Amino acid sequence: MFTRHHGVWPKELPKTMTLPKTSVFTNLSIAALRYPEHPAIIFYDRVMTYRQLLDEVEALAGYLQSRGVNKGDRVLLFMQNATQYVISYYAILRADAAVIPINPMNRTAELEHYISDTDARICLAGQELAGFIAPLLDTTPLEEVVVTAYSDYINPETDLDLPAEVAAPGAALEKPGLVSWNEVIRAGHTPSAHTAGPDDIAVIPYSSGTTGAPKGCTHVHRAVMATAVHRAFWNLSTADTVQLSTLPFFHVTGMSGSMNSPIFSGSTSVIMTRWDRTTAARLIERYQISGWTNIVTMAVDFLSNPDLDKYDISSLRTIGGGGAAMPSAISEKLKSRTGLDYIEGYGLSETMAATHINPPDAPKSQCLGVPVFDVDSRIIDVETLAEKGPGEVGEIVSHGPQVTIGYWNRPDETRNAFVEIEGKSFFRTGDLGYFDEDGYFFMVDRVKRMINASGYKVWPSEVESLMYRHPAIHECCVISTPDPKRGESVKACIVPTEEAWPTITPDEIRNWCREMMAAYKVPQEIEFVDELPKSQTGKVMWRSLQEEEWKESS
Repeated sequence: MFTRHHGVWPKELPKTMTLPKTSVFTNLSIAALRYPEHPAIIFYDRVMTYRQLLDEVEALAGYLQSRGVNKGDRVLLFMQNATQYVISYYAILRADAAVIPINPMNRTAELEHYISDTDARICLAGQELAGFIAPLLDTTPLEEVVVTAYSDYINPETDLDLPAEVAAPGAALEKPGLVSWNEVIRAGHTPSAHTAGPDDIAVIPYSSGTTGAPKGCTHVHRAVMATAVHRAFWNLSTADTVQLSTLPFFHVTGMSGSMNSPIFSGSTSVIMTRWDRTTAARLIERYQISGWTNIVTMAVDFLSNPDLDKYDISSLRTIGGGGAAMPSAISEKLKSRTGLDYIEGYGLSETMAATHINPPDAPKSQCLGVPVFDVDSRIIDVETLAEKGPGEVGEIVSHGPQVTIGYWNRPDETRNAFVEIEGKSFFRTGDLGYFDEDGYFFMVDRVKRMINASGYKVWPSEVESLMYRHPAIHECCVISTPDPKRGESVKACIVPTEEAWPTITPDEIRNWCREMMAAYKVPQEIEFVDELPKSQTGKVMWRSLQEEEWKESS
């Protein structure tokens, strides 16, 4: 067991954590029993208490079961952050089913995979997204989409600036298979007894990979419970903690830190659908927000607001996140403005968010942190799998209660993702790093081919597989390119077909990509080339293109 970090372990916390032997849904039922009139959610000034939240979760769970959702079935959740997201998530768990959280930036061509891979028959969707999934009612096993308008759950008298999709009134549903959320809730179905336990599947977030199609990271209730409980204790959260929820709930960090953990504590989540730095400052002041988990780019934007001094943000007690290393200048600015250190952490979809977090009283900048409760992390040689010592670079591997049980329907990839050390199974993260003498972990590079654009992970092989659908593309290779704002962005090197060479333009390719994939995956730069460099076996030598791209910018 890795114990080098115990010297900097928070003095008020135990080093091991006994987790509840219950489902994640049970956290909500307990919170509603303890704090029935306490605010669970504040969504653009509309308060929903724990009693009200539980009532709507029960009604939706009853409806799902009435539509044939059985224990272990998968249900798609395709929404942006809103009160309805929380209701949907916990209703699926209440029905003993598994949540399939879908990035709301995905489009029809991408959604096909999630349906075929999970055999999902029902989707809960935001109104602004329904048009992307509705066509699949005709061509896939999908049978029904329950559609909600976020505006039904806001305070109509709010003075906050509302995103367009939040302000939009509910629209008529004309296509067969689209069902009104309000009608579903009003139907008042009662679900059968809740039977899911810690070893039943709870959530399958998808992580794009090196083989093209995204793969589901299968998490049982005890794994989801682990990160919810760990974060609550690490941040010393209580029922009186007020959390600003700006990270997307479909992503494991937002799901765990800004939704599941507050519900475990019985605390309050102030939810934003879209990031806006002024609205965030107003909400912190208005609701005396004490905690905020974010990505570095949000923190940078927040602190860059020239009007920030107009707002009282002194209620903040904890602020942190990840997605990329926090620049030292911004960290110093935060410390000067709030007296707070930015607490960086590290985790993956495969680990249901954090395996490492910086100690609140002893953080190190641009550092992944130390292994949290019951997590055993090591550094190993990528090829020989031999363990490395302090300061030696190798692959980060982790064993802990939050690690996935495997990739959905992918036994070979599951086997390849783990390595046995001292009789324990460790997940291979694909990230290169090292630990120092004090047991803090740092990342230096990646084993896997991946692009990190403002915290969004883009897997080139997935983008390439979608781009090959374009009739003008003969060959393509996706790499990263330096970006002064996002750190790095997506670039596509394309060999057009002979017919397309004279007329094809970068804008035509980009516009087509916007229709086919999430916006953050769309290549910001497109370069047409005569040929792609290849090895003697015919494989595209993406790394040489990658190295040349970054060498030219240095």
